[in-house]
Amino acid sequence: MTRSSVAEALGLERNIVAVCVAMFLLALGENLWKRFLPKYLEVLGAPATVIGFFGTCQHFLDGVYQYPGGWVSDRYGRRRALLIFVTLSAIGYVLYWIAPAWPVVFLGLVFVMAWTSMASPTLFAVVGDTLPKERRALGFTVQSILRRIPIAVAPTLGGLAIAAYGVQGGVQLGLVITVILAVVTLAVVSRVSIPVATDRVPTNILEVWRSLPPPLRWLLTSDIFIRTCEGLVDLFLVLYAVNILGLSAPHYGLLIAIQMVTSILSYLPAAHLADRAGRKPFVIATFAAFALFPIAVVLATDFMMLAVAFVVGGLRELGEPARKALIVDLAAPGVRARSVGVYYLVRSVAVAPAAFVGGLLWEVSPTLPFWVAGGIGLGGVLVFAAMVEEQYAG
Repeated sequence: MTRSSVAEALGLERNIVAVCVAMFLLALGENLWKRFLPKYLEVLGAPATVIGFFGTCQHFLDGVYQYPGGWVSDRYGRRRALLIFVTLSAIGYVLYWIAPAWPVVFLGLVFVMAWTSMASPTLFAVVGDTLPKERRALGFTVQSILRRIPIAVAPTLGGLAIAAYGVQGGVQLGLVITVILAVVTLAVVSRVSIPVATDRVPTNILEVWRSLPPPLRWLLTSDIFIRTCEGLVDLFLVLYAVNILGLSAPHYGLLIAIQMVTSILSYLPAAHLADRAGRKPFVIATFAAFALFPIAVVLATDFMMLAVAFVVGGLRELGEPARKALIVDLAAPGVRARSVGVYYLVRSVAVAPAAFVGGLLWEVSPTLPFWVAGGIGLGGVLVFAAMVEEQYAG
């Protein structure tokens, strides 16, 4: 098979390659320290409630940044938007790096979320701009794999750095590497070249919201349940593994590797089937894994049982390309980036309180947020299965 035919089979259009490489580089840097950020905050003096509030701020910024990110992308073009977002994130990495106390980490978060959130509608839109409907799930799969390969490796390396230099020194070393990779990423995204389409639709956010069809709104509703489930426990996974079960940082990094390898192995076959057989079964499978993951974690009593739980966690990504493709399929082309922005704005603002609530529940009992999360996640599965018809998810 020739290089061009392989590229065509995997949806590797030139612009998609550029954004995938950008995602790979920043994921490699961020995941050297991202999973250990709650421990970093703890070392800088933050109590559990502050760590939970940090997660709430993450979700809130993730929401309020989405629509502005989509607007910048639709208004000024994909390349210029990505250059802005990477630059802002690099400022945030520096603030994390030099933080003398936990409040400075909160300031850094304001900038770091530019890549995590503002860039998200642009990354979605590039797939919608360059690939036909029947290949979009595969396009998102390639993005997801290249973003998660570093996650299979970097947390273990970050854990080893922490074992060698301590939590603060290990995280700061990872942040230095991330700043360097951000500079390289700027050169990569400067190669993106997609013409800016003439804006023939209203830019008012309410008009964009009204343009979302009912199936997309029901997907959003179920997604809010699922991400609330995730938000209740996400920041406390490392604390549960290290503080409660007594695992080392390298062992926790290995669990993340197990989770990511599981995700990567499931991506390509699921994407091919989703583009041919319909999106709905794969989205249901993903949502079910989200609901079962916290329950599996809290039932674990040792490393091996946690490894099984993190395999379940890896299966949370089984239908993620199908879910993203479904969003792009249902969004009107003229407001594609802004529609993605509105979707994630509403989702993240709704989910924002979850991490803080998780911190309050953790103070009652470290197992309580995990049980509550599982119940909420199962509600999300039922909403999607009942309300989004196959004809819209196909």
